[in-house]
Amino acid sequence: MKPVIALVGRPNVGKSTLFNRLTKSRDAIVADFAGLTRDRHYGDAKQGGREFIVIDTGGFEPEKPTGIVAQMAKQTQAAVAEADAVIFVVDARSGVSGQDHDIARYLRGANKRVLLAVNKAEGMSESPSLAEFHELGIGEPHPISAAHGQGIRSLVEAALEDFPEDEDEAESEEGAPIRLAVAGRPNVGKSTLINTWLGEERLIAFDLPGTTRDAIHVPFERNGQRFELIDTAGLRRKGKVFEAIEKFSVVKTLQAIADANVVVLLVDATQGVSEQDAHIAGYILESGRAVVIAVNKWDAVDSYQRQMFERSVEQRLPFLKFAPVLPISALKRQGLGPLWKAIGDAHASATRKLPTPVLTRLLQEAVQHQAPKRAGMFRPKLRYAHQGGMNPPIVVVHGNALEHVTDAYKRYLEGRVRDHFKLVGTPLRIELKSSHNPFDEDKDR
Repeated sequence: MKPVIALVGRPNVGKSTLFNRLTKSRDAIVADFAGLTRDRHYGDAKQGGREFIVIDTGGFEPEKPTGIVAQMAKQTQAAVAEADAVIFVVDARSGVSGQDHDIARYLRGANKRVLLAVNKAEGMSESPSLAEFHELGIGEPHPISAAHGQGIRSLVEAALEDFPEDEDEAESEEGAPIRLAVAGRPNVGKSTLINTWLGEERLIAFDLPGTTRDAIHVPFERNGQRFELIDTAGLRRKGKVFEAIEKFSVVKTLQAIADANVVVLLVDATQGVSEQDAHIAGYILESGRAVVIAVNKWDAVDSYQRQMFERSVEQRLPFLKFAPVLPISALKRQGLGPLWKAIGDAHASATRKLPTPVLTRLLQEAVQHQAPKRAGMFRPKLRYAHQGGMNPPIVVVHGNALEHVTDAYKRYLEGRVRDHFKLVGTPLRIELKSSHNPFDEDKDR
């Protein structure tokens, strides 16, 4: 499971700049619903093969009454609670402030791994002025420059050193359970759907201890097929039954999606597809996970609302055209049979083996039917293709001058492969690799 790093500090110390530096994009996931304000951002980051989640917080407001609990925003406290490690960002130019001392006091009592990042320290790695930050009692200061990227790598390595690297897991191991996550906004019926599954006949379920972040995996079996449900709805063990609470956590959702083979994106038919649904769907696509869109509360809308919902799907989720859209009612147990079939089909497509001779023949037929556009004097030559991975399926195309192949042509190739292998519910990635031209070196001499 991906480690979580929270960025904490008073305003204008460079937390957002550091967030952008780590994620290489702005607002990868934005929580814009009640209870989580817009100044709390979640992003996916990667360094040296290590993947982790970063939380950018709104920071400390000095205008509020004294006392760190009152002064720190609620979302910052929640971010610290969710995190595995905290990076406390301070400003090298302004020095240590009273607010820094208050935040440091709070973090020392939070029982978290905390690293002190002294930002805006360009050329100050050996400066005696860094010594004053020892008085915060957080540990050795790490001089960095978020704007210029200095010291970032060593800071992240220090933050992640206590967390073991994820071992590569074979996504298509025969007999392994299908890891299934249910993702969606609050109150769309995730808990109802999960509880309906767990109470269904011919279904065996039991609980396994969660991790330190209480992410619970629930193994269960249906019609001989083993699944492992990765909770995003906040399942708790209490009493004789599973108690599901509608507690939305962006971090848990991101982790569940990353760990899953198949994701059920649950949306509310009465509300349409929201911006938050589109954010979650985008993250599913970036993660390369197979996805099935389940439209809950379909029985509660009339024909006009259904038409409006279908239009919202076309407008908000055009990048998930490959995903089946299934109407269900978790409360009345309607449409669950087709949903299970779609989940199985999506997983089978995501882990399907694509033979090299078949892929190469498809490639040649596609080029004969429609050749790629010329780029100046040259036309890209696509020679052969092979499978480069599963979940999602990756097709690697080899040839010459492939850097000139357009995105539209890549989508054309993707469609040909999808149609032949009948791939549904899974992203498909086309990677292009141009052959090395030995005469290029001679030209440079």
